[in-house]
Amino acid sequence: MAIGKNKRLTKSKKGGRKKAVDPFLKKEWYKLVAPSIFAVKECGKTLITKTQGTKIASDGLKGRVVEFSLADLQKNEALAYRKIKLCVEDVQGFNCLMNFHGMDMTRDKLCSLIRKKQSIIEASVDARTTDGYIVRLFCIAFTKPQGNQIKSTCYAQSA
Repeated sequence: MAIGKNKRLTKSKKGGRKKAVDPFLKKEWYKLVAPSIFAVKECGKTLITKTQGTKIASDGLKGRVVEFSLADLQKNEALAYRKIKLCVEDVQGFNCLMNFHGMDMTRDKLCSLIRKKQSIIEASVDARTTDGYIVRLFCIAFTKPQGNQIKSTCYAQSA
């Protein structure tokens, strides 16, 4: 070792380690309230960082899209293949009021509908409801062999 070098054995390190703070101590739980068209009112909870300074927690919640199974919302297991998207519209206290945002089908249900030797016909349209909402509808259809058909395939004619 070179003469005159300081080994810094006695001095402590600058900027000692910070204490590990649990991030969940800074969070709040909010109830998710489904629209009245569903059988279940309170359908879940969501987490958000507490209001701090100019960052308000309720602003962070508005616009969140949450996905539920229709079976959970209607208490009917036969509807489990439909997924409902709900969007947080308003926050009242610790309740998040939600509105319908969309519907989809589970992947396994769609895959069970698709078969070999038939055609898939897909279409979409934007429709305006009487109360001013614009609804985008996607439709899927499949060709089906007729009762007296001998040929194994049933493809749609291309237009």
